[in-house]
Amino acid sequence: MNKDLILRERLAIQRTIMANQSTFLAFLRTAMYFAVAGISIDQLLKLPGGHVIEHLFLAISAVVLVVGIVNYVVQNKKIKASEKHIGDYQFDYEKEV
Repeated sequence: MNKDLILRERLAIQRTIMANQSTFLAFLRTAMYFAVAGISIDQLLKLPGGHVIEHLFLAISAVVLVVGIVNYVVQNKKIKASEKHIGDYQFDYEKEV
């Protein structure tokens, strides 16, 4: 088995895992921005109906966080499933060395 192919496949999986983690962190950051905006709106602007806007931003924050978690879990399962199809080349690599 070609050692370069083995390494390329393992590195591709690692890049995909890191991209999935980065995407989750982007969802988390966005949710935190909405939460901070929701908390700050009523404190800074004192708008009539500011509580409605505050609750709207907090609800959007919760939805973004849930979508991010679900997306992370689904993609993580897909990554693990695709890893099974690739096979465990590490043992093949160790046998050839």
